Amino acid sequence: QVQLVESGGGSVQAGGSLKLSCVASGGIFNICVMGWYRQTPGKERTVVSTIISDGTTTYDDAVKGRFSISRANENNTLSLQMNSLKTEDTAVYYCAADCLIGVVRRTFWGQGTQVTVSS
Repeated sequence: QVQLVESGGGSVQAGGSLKLSCVASGGIFNICVMGWYRQTPGKERTVVSTIISDGTTTYDDAVKGRFSISRANENNTLSLQMNSLKTEDTAVYYCAADCLIGVVRRTFWGQGTQVTVSS
């Protein structure tokens, strides 16, 4: 059974830092594109950053230079280091695994963790 469990959200003042972590179970970590998404009330969930098994990363323009995604394949952990946080980074952050299992593509989601940045 695939499960993604996030931790590390919280409240911080603008300019501060937070680190999110996600532990993946179910044997999917090394075969999936792992990523972080975020969502604010009334808006669609959008991608923040992704990373594949060889370490190749992508970032949304809004977070480039401030956020850093990483993965530890040996313990199935995905992380997002968030620095120089802005009020507009406030959102629920979701860990995601986008997987091609055989010929079927499936996306798995964590439960989400709230990040609140105050001015």
